[in-house]
Amino acid sequence: MRKETIDKLIGIVGAKYVTTEKEDLICYSYDATGREYLPEAVIFPESRDEISKIMRLASSEGFPVIARGAGSGFVGGSLATHGGLILSTKRLNRILEIDKDNMVAVVEPGVITGHLQHDVEAMGLFYPPDPSSLKFCTLGGNIAMGSGGPQAVKYGVTRDYVLGLEVVLPTGEVITTGTRAAKGVVGYDLTRLFVGSEGTLGIVTKAILKLIPMPISKVTLYVEFPDTTQAAKAVSDIMASGRTPATLEFIDHSALKCVREALSEPLNEEIGAILLIEVHGSASVSKEDSEKIIDLCKQNGSLRVKKTRNKKEANGLWEARRAISPSLFKLGTKKINEDIVVERSNIPELIERLKAVSEKYALTMANFGHAGDGNIHVNIMLQGGDINEKARAEKAVREVFQIALELGGTISGEHGIGISKQPYLRMELSEKEIELMKGIKKVFDPQNVLNPGKIFPD
Repeated sequence: MRKETIDKLIGIVGAKYVTTEKEDLICYSYDATGREYLPEAVIFPESRDEISKIMRLASSEGFPVIARGAGSGFVGGSLATHGGLILSTKRLNRILEIDKDNMVAVVEPGVITGHLQHDVEAMGLFYPPDPSSLKFCTLGGNIAMGSGGPQAVKYGVTRDYVLGLEVVLPTGEVITTGTRAAKGVVGYDLTRLFVGSEGTLGIVTKAILKLIPMPISKVTLYVEFPDTTQAAKAVSDIMASGRTPATLEFIDHSALKCVREALSEPLNEEIGAILLIEVHGSASVSKEDSEKIIDLCKQNGSLRVKKTRNKKEANGLWEARRAISPSLFKLGTKKINEDIVVERSNIPELIERLKAVSEKYALTMANFGHAGDGNIHVNIMLQGGDINEKARAEKAVREVFQIALELGGTISGEHGIGISKQPYLRMELSEKEIELMKGIKKVFDPQNVLNPGKIFPD
């Protein structure tokens, strides 16, 4: 970027909030993929109007702008692959309103997801989307990537809670979408179009989010199984029973070993997998549903079922669950993390076929995730030192995706496409579908300045 351009950016937000220092740029050059692309500058706007001016300048001068929250994504969605300007939402971090009567919250994109959850729960309300990174990921990032989480089984994902948005377009124009009301069908649903668009169509500067009442009762179950197949069959039976849990997490033995120290339960070698289940409702419904679920687990050969005694015990189990992904590096030096989804009834077959892929390519594989909605995180762990290992891993990834599609699923449930999954996009989408999506991108961003190079392969 030219010095004159940097000076214009400083004129918009002030010298304190623009940096081109190498050490600062490095901090914004990577995400959870481990890939690195150095931006040319980073800017920290504080308002919609500042972002509008930044985008007008970008469209005029043709430099890329990449909006970034916490940089916790797994597909490279917030990386500066074409250089340009990283636009951090760090300073747009206010919860503007919590309306208890109408059960909505109005937030800026830099609000930490867990902070909103804490504040609405203090008022007896509930914001269910709960990605594992909720303690540091931002709501703007969740909206951009269409994030999910364990509670999606019962409550749905981020898109189900976004009622409306304020968005700065790549041209600098500002639009509002949706409504605070419970219903609205005026024109095309632009709100849903922006959710999951990976920051390629506009920059969210405000979001209206739906809240729901806090569940009266929660029951948390820790269930051990001798092998993954029995655990997977229990998942299928639970979901077919009509007793929908709030969460239904599957964790295989490899993943469990990585968080052994964080578990309050001893981990013995005969455990092949566990299910971590939470049931929400009234006291009577939670009791009835949890008893039925326990019975189904026993019918599928569970070794042990433990019901947590208090909130502290339950929180300890969830802390261990959230620690799995970063802890997997105990199994290898590099991680390939995929988030496939299949129809829930096909979970048992999926688990069996994943075992076969692991054995076929002689790769360490750890599987865990939101089994209740068919979303399994497949982690291929690389050891390094084997010159053929990477090639085997690439073949394994493609085979894993093929299995997901054959089982009625998708190659990405909540991580998005970014740059990591671009080579596989045509496995799921037809050329016509990709052409239509590219056409939408061109309508919103004719200069291709906003997060270029993402989703669609060149």
